[in-house]
Amino acid sequence: MTIATALPALLVGGTETTSKSTEITVTAAQVEELGKELDALRARIADDLGERDRDYLYSVIKAQRGLEVAGRGLMYLGFLPPAWIAAVAALSVSKILDNMEIGHNVMHGQYDWMREKGINSREFEWDTVCPADQWKHSHNYMHHTYTNIVDMDRDVGYGILRMAPEQKWNPYYLGNLAWASALMVLFEWGVMLHDLEAENIVSGKRKWKDIKPLVKGMWRKAGRQVLKDYVVFPALTGPLFLTTLAGNATANLVRNVWTFSIIFCGHFPSGTQTFSKEETANETRGEWYLRQLLGSANIEGSKYFHIMSGNLSHQIEHHLFPDLPASRYPEMSAEVRALCEKHGLPYNTGGFWHQFGSTWKKIAKLSLPNRWTNQEPELVVHIERAAAKAS
Repeated sequence: MTIATALPALLVGGTETTSKSTEITVTAAQVEELGKELDALRARIADDLGERDRDYLYSVIKAQRGLEVAGRGLMYLGFLPPAWIAAVAALSVSKILDNMEIGHNVMHGQYDWMREKGINSREFEWDTVCPADQWKHSHNYMHHTYTNIVDMDRDVGYGILRMAPEQKWNPYYLGNLAWASALMVLFEWGVMLHDLEAENIVSGKRKWKDIKPLVKGMWRKAGRQVLKDYVVFPALTGPLFLTTLAGNATANLVRNVWTFSIIFCGHFPSGTQTFSKEETANETRGEWYLRQLLGSANIEGSKYFHIMSGNLSHQIEHHLFPDLPASRYPEMSAEVRALCEKHGLPYNTGGFWHQFGSTWKKIAKLSLPNRWTNQEPELVVHIERAAAKAS
């Protein structure tokens, strides 16, 4: 950053704030100290990784596989409503664990240090329609490099939603709530199509030759997933084909809604910040950390809630340390919060329903032009720089 950011700007000394803003002032030296403290925390956890983390991952994989076997097996009793419900529940949890606590985290490289075949970011493939290599580009690279930078981080709106007041409004966004609801229900398909940059195809910025390799990869992966969930496994249950088909579709729906909800609650509730390309140019390590802090939010919950979220309920820590095992985020969160308090910085956290309601309120508000809505008070983090010495 130059530095000037945070809804609407992380202000450089001497720049005026708006009358509705709440200003927090930190010095440039504080920001760099924060960066060093977070680097030290990261190094300490990285040095401590070992058998405990390996055992944890394998315990989750074992539970996920056991639930999938149980769910598939119970589908053979799908003519009994209680058995069908139990089958769907087991399969839903299995798919959530595969997507969140295993797939997302393994593909982030969080367990590459184990150097184990199949459980690393280069080889792992998850149980969803999006090819792993395409997700790693759109998520690991684009999102985590350009977190919350409007027009660079395509996770801000996923190319179909208006999720920041800086995004230019047009009548299409009147459907913001409808588009968000559709994305929630079909989330794995939205994630699959994400790397195509559909809005750029519509505008003519991307041509068929640009997306042809992506489409081929999507066709192969989605084809296998559809065949598995909607043809092969239903066919294996013979006369229960339709009940098994419905069960598999329901499990995928549950996984989609849950994943969407956790991700959106970690990125878009009230208080999360967006940034511009100009404001984030030439940012220092400390300023990069600060952007992650201001652009993320946590969700409070139980131990099992965090496991089911892939520990993305600790979205702040995930954005700060995306390549560290997510199971370490709960213990790291106390130190990160203490550092925020030390430097007078916000630490956005709240219960699931609070963050969920806040997120959908924002989706609704941003469906309208800025001038039609009451804007929330802005949080402005003001970086006070020392005056240059006279030569």
